[in-house]
Amino acid sequence: MQPAVFLDRDGVIIENRPDYVKSVAEVEFIPGALAALAQLAARPWRIVLVTNQSAVGRGLLTLDTLTTIHTHMLHHLRAAGGRMDGIYFCPHHPQVACACRKPAPGMLLQAAAELGIALTESVLIGDNAPDIGAARAVGVKPALVLTGLGPTQTLLDPSVPRFADLAAAIEALLEAPTPVFK
Repeated sequence: MQPAVFLDRDGVIIENRPDYVKSVAEVEFIPGALAALAQLAARPWRIVLVTNQSAVGRGLLTLDTLTTIHTHMLHHLRAAGGRMDGIYFCPHHPQVACACRKPAPGMLLQAAAELGIALTESVLIGDNAPDIGAARAVGVKPALVLTGLGPTQTLLDPSVPRFADLAAAIEALLEAPTPVFK
């Protein structure tokens, strides 16, 4: 079992759009995100994307288009020296009762089973309360970035570390003696 760094997508790695990222042309990487992920790639932790993508359930994009967007992201990530060990997404509309849409922990549980992840030794970096809820549901240590929706989130738990962006969160993680935030 290995620890993992779980990452939300929109607002953490790429810019969040109020009308959803619906094409490769709308993908804008948050400054410093690719370089930070390249630094993380040198470590023995799994790196896993876990993202709610209700635009599919809303009929705004197809699964093929979502795959194209993720392939585009992976291309740029690899070109920067990074890697992604798994991509998990919830395509459902928010009104669908599913086990995968964050704050439900379905994507984290699936990734743990498929990739041999030790959840209680892992972290999740997200930009909203559902990310934090999914992490807490399975004993993953959460962190909030203040990009994307981060500044608008009111979290009841002040112990959740907050970082300016993904680069700052990964820097703090890499400085820690174990793959959890203190």
